[in-house]
Amino acid sequence: MTHASVPIRTVTDIPAVTMSQMREVDRIMIEDLHIELMQMMENAGRNLARLARQRFRPEHPVVLVGSGGNGGGGMVAARHLANWGLDVRVVLGREREAFGPVPAHQLDVLERMGVEVSSRPEPGDLHLDALIGYSLVGDPRGRSAELIGWLADQEAPVLSLDTPSGLDVTSGEAGDPVVTADATLTLAAPKTGLVGARQVGELYVADISVPPAAYSAFGLSMPPDLFADGAVVRLVSSSRRP
Repeated sequence: MTHASVPIRTVTDIPAVTMSQMREVDRIMIEDLHIELMQMMENAGRNLARLARQRFRPEHPVVLVGSGGNGGGGMVAARHLANWGLDVRVVLGREREAFGPVPAHQLDVLERMGVEVSSRPEPGDLHLDALIGYSLVGDPRGRSAELIGWLADQEAPVLSLDTPSGLDVTSGEAGDPVVTADATLTLAAPKTGLVGARQVGELYVADISVPPAAYSAFGLSMPPDLFADGAVVRLVSSSRRP
């Protein structure tokens, strides 16, 4: 690899948030602080790409993406991996018309770069799951459900973005179907349902530029130096629940 790897710091006790609390964090970021979705998506995707390269060393990663913010982060990761010389393929979990404006922008960038984009999955040596984010309600449906089923039949490891698709981030209840990941890179803070869930695998947390003070609205105290040594940390024990 041409980039030096920064050792990932291990942490053992940081607060976890529910889905509704994470929604409020996102609102604070966008409405109060004017840190836009595009900026957070870029941070998420870059950190996902770095973790994918450092932890799994793929040569032919396949990125499965949904039509929302989670899929947008996956497409950012695909762009970075392609720029680092990897043979990246992107698989769409929804029809193009369903993509929101910001994810659609990321898709347009990939296609202008010449990254392979398809609706049909083919196995890679690492599968990045960016199909469904933290806002899932109920079981996955449609093409996303089909791709989750496809992932279950593959031998290559799976790295999920924010949450394994199909897992309720608040309760930890597994949907039908659900991704079983080898590792999960959750964003900003652990989610209560991820801690201890077997589908999560190794649990990492990525910095997407959320100020620690954003959590004070619900009485949580996030360590101000959590990402002082790097933009990704690994959580190895139970987090405090709100």
